[in-house]
Amino acid sequence: MSPSAIKFVTFDCYGTLTHFQIADMTRTLLADRINSPEMDAFVTDFANFRRDEVLGPWKLYRDVLETALARTCSLWGIEHRPHDGDAMYQAVPTWGPHPDVAEPLARLAGKIPLVILSNASNDQIMHNVEKLNAPFHAVYTAEQAGAYKPRLAAFDYMFDQLGCTPADVAHVSASMRYDLISAHDLRIPSRIYINRGYEPSAPYYSTAEISSIGELAGVLGL
Repeated sequence: MSPSAIKFVTFDCYGTLTHFQIADMTRTLLADRINSPEMDAFVTDFANFRRDEVLGPWKLYRDVLETALARTCSLWGIEHRPHDGDAMYQAVPTWGPHPDVAEPLARLAGKIPLVILSNASNDQIMHNVEKLNAPFHAVYTAEQAGAYKPRLAAFDYMFDQLGCTPADVAHVSASMRYDLISAHDLRIPSRIYINRGYEPSAPYYSTAEISSIGELAGVLGL
């Protein structure tokens, strides 16, 4: 894809730009109920239930966390404490960026408009965006779209708001399952996977893999 064809670089936020710490919080909050050797499996199940929750009718992210955690605890036959999900939700706006993000992102913003499409609630996202220290052309949430990624409706909302088509953007994410498979299905021509170790790569679905945001401008030819 030639740089002149890119009108916007669009990003996932949590995990891609912001250091998403749900797994760490899960390990801390449930340490008294899950044995250490089993914690990785519990964290994986919790992630799977969160993804399942966002595929249904839209609900607030607070409810996504709470319901997914309750389902995971039920699967494991352990006590579910509702305040755990709320503690996670309240913590999300306090999380800052990955170390590689702020400086190269600010440089990139001087060359092309940057956009965020996030599986976030409206009352969370701007707290995280402010910590990125880069100017964004637009920030869109699942709450505004009425749909979470990986649903294509979330991307459709972004395209409608930007007045563009999938062919006009390059999409960047640390998640194949939430973002880049959907970007592939929508025929977004430039798909960049930043490997932060959350998920294995799937080369069929992405056209480029990077290990830091500092590599992004070079990959895009900007």
